[in-house]
Amino acid sequence: MAEVAEVAEVSELVEPVETQVAVRYFAAAADAAGRLEEMLPAVKTVGALRALLVEKYGEPMSRVLASGSFLVDGVVSRDDSRTLGQRVDVLPPFAGG
Repeated sequence: MAEVAEVAEVSELVEPVETQVAVRYFAAAADAAGRLEEMLPAVKTVGALRALLVEKYGEPMSRVLASGSFLVDGVVSRDDSRTLGQRVDVLPPFAGG
């Protein structure tokens, strides 16, 4: 039992590492962000990332995200409740057939 207490004390001294998510932007999303990729503080869901991006990049990003989608660890999602992974691609709406 004493060993467990020692581990707890040591863990209190360690600063938590802020995790990040790699975000890549394509086409109109890259134009709205003014960049092709960046590291952002990790958020838990697609909806939280959507809100963060609109807050950071404003109306241009809001327009892209209104009909765009996210590629979360290789799976396309428009579901705001979807849990994020370590990498997210922001995809603009695609036209054509």
